Amino acid sequence: METDKFNYVYSCDMDINVQLKIGSLEGKREQKSYKALLEDPMLRFSGLYQENCSDLYVTCQVFAEGKPLALPVRTSYKAFSTRWNWNEWLRLPVKYPDLPQSAQVALTVWDIYGPGRAVPVGGTTVTLFGKYGMFRQGMHDLKVWPGVEGDGGEPTTTPGRTSSSLTEDQMGRLAKLTKAHRQGHMVKVDWLDRLTFREIEMINESEKRSSNFMYLMVEFPRVKTNDKEYSIVYYEKDGDDSSPVLTSCDIVKVPDPQMGMENLVESKHHKLARSLRSGPSDHDLKPNAATRDQLNIIVSYPPTKQLSSEEQDLVWKFRYYLTTQEKALTKFLKCVNWDLPQEAKQALELLGKWRPMDVEDSLELLSSQFTNPTVRRYAVARLQQADDEDLLMYLLQLVQALKYENFSDIQGGLEPGSKRDSQGLSDDSSQILSGTSGPSAAPQKGKEGADSENLEQDLCTFLISRACKNSTLANYLYWYVIVECEDQDTQQRDPKTHEMYLNVMRRFSQALLKGDKSVRVMRSLLAAQQTFVDRLVQLMKAVQRESGNRKKKTERLQALLADNEKVNLSEIEPIPLPLEPQIRIRGIVPETATLFKSALMPAKLIFKAEDGAMYPVIFKHGDDLRQDQLILQIISLMDKLLRKENLDLKLTPYKVLATSTKHGFMQFVQSVPVAEVLATEGNIQSFFRKHAPSEKGPYGISSEVMDTYVKSCDTPT
Repeated sequence: METDKFNYVYSCDMDINVQLKIGSLEGKREQKSYKALLEDPMLRFSGLYQENCSDLYVTCQVFAEGKPLALPVRTSYKAFSTRWNWNEWLRLPVKYPDLPQSAQVALTVWDIYGPGRAVPVGGTTVTLFGKYGMFRQGMHDLKVWPGVEGDGGEPTTTPGRTSSSLTEDQMGRLAKLTKAHRQGHMVKVDWLDRLTFREIEMINESEKRSSNFMYLMVEFPRVKTNDKEYSIVYYEKDGDDSSPVLTSCDIVKVPDPQMGMENLVESKHHKLARSLRSGPSDHDLKPNAATRDQLNIIVSYPPTKQLSSEEQDLVWKFRYYLTTQEKALTKFLKCVNWDLPQEAKQALELLGKWRPMDVEDSLELLSSQFTNPTVRRYAVARLQQADDEDLLMYLLQLVQALKYENFSDIQGGLEPGSKRDSQGLSDDSSQILSGTSGPSAAPQKGKEGADSENLEQDLCTFLISRACKNSTLANYLYWYVIVECEDQDTQQRDPKTHEMYLNVMRRFSQALLKGDKSVRVMRSLLAAQQTFVDRLVQLMKAVQRESGNRKKKTERLQALLADNEKVNLSEIEPIPLPLEPQIRIRGIVPETATLFKSALMPAKLIFKAEDGAMYPVIFKHGDDLRQDQLILQIISLMDKLLRKENLDLKLTPYKVLATSTKHGFMQFVQSVPVAEVLATEGNIQSFFRKHAPSEKGPYGISSEVMDTYVKSCDTPT
């Protein structure tokens, strides 16, 4: 028979939120005694003493093992007249697969008691799954325990379905019979069922009125598909997967006291294979075809791949053969055990005979993997062959590579007594360049100048010497280092690294101070940039403190910019724009400043260039732009590498510069979203035809515009 079939669905497959319907509340509320009314006169204004039904509401929260699984939800406001009847489905913020079998829902009926206050009328708790793991269905009358909130603990103190209410009284007996009828255990006769259920409702109403408790009717959802009703059965995800249980252990683990200790045989083999005696015999060694292919595979490994001991021995054995391949140098240096003096000596002797590596490959030698100072200075010597444009492309990473340099060497480059700078300036990084020229500012050939032509420069000396010769390099080096100096996280987590960056900035300041007139002018312009940014930050803080909406804050921003006596940002002496130092700015146009619709409300500022042009930028305060800066730098680097391979994707990355961990500049690019183009013009082709028409071009569009658009949509494979 069809009624004998049990249709069910697993709870782990029901990827929807649990719902619960709040029905009606039956019963009379017990009023407080006159003594309580005298002690609290405000009580008579509460819903308890209203003539009609007060505006109650119900909250519902899911618990498991005494802990809440989600935030509570509540019924919407409803004005009652003669009875409390919500008849509202509540969508609980938890899904069926997330419910454990012990999950229960705690319901609390609340009444308003004074402004902003509510008191519990009563609470009740019911489990979501029955004792056989089936999710409850249909309507249930839950006993409400007066004056307390619904308790989600185990065991609960506010059970909605007590043993007495289910077995002894009339309501419990009728509830069992109704459930049996719903599950098909009784013959269904329509006319008799209607009379019976009407009588059951009347008996339940009578029982509720005569009881000292209140009863809250709730309804659990029913799952129906194609007129078939399904029961929800608790089941954990992947519960069907079998887990093999081993009756006996296949492998017996025996502790080895020598595990992790040095392998004497391997150590001896390593020393013999790389001893000074093996040098002459390896000098003329040539690999066969198979070995040569294997060496080529090892050389082509990416920098992140670790070489096995066999691969390292192979590279060492044919090291003289590989000296003609510049790409093999980093792989060879990774094979060297720098703790063994003889092995390190051989490697350094071979370093000078190796075919010089490319500038891009030398960056790997400045990573944390290579600590030998000679190797690192070899990398710096290769970097000296790079022009300023290429060096600028990698400058951000080179500043980070200073973390792996010898800190004592960096500090040793400072002049004696220069811990607080020769002019008595404080350790505050933003003040290092803010001094005026003193007696030590005369041009002189100091250590920095002497080392600039020396191939034995360390990374710090190299960066400073190159920056002193190029104002653009000096600009970005200053801001990259100043951000590291002001990073509070680094200062707390790694104070030695923070002190190292301060020493780099001090050495940079000294080098600029000892240069010729143009270099000293460079130093004063960097100090002016820092002052300009500090004033801009103070202005943004004042705007953010302003109460009101975005329009009012924008008006405040424009007013502060226009007040050049206090702020001094609209009319200044020409200085390089930190974001793009090739552009010299004379101030900000106050009336064009606006704030974007965003949580941090970044400002759009239009700078007046020295040549009369306008340069729009975005200044963000309260956001760390270093991630944006890194991503845009990687995109620019990818574009450069793709152009070398004759693949021009017409990328135009905008510029980003973090001036601190909390603020920075972004280049503003005027653009139109594709959605707006489609909404106004119908398609992109019509938009191009309107703004870049050409009779000779394809589709009536300028061929240059079409070429740029098509190439920008390409994806390299």
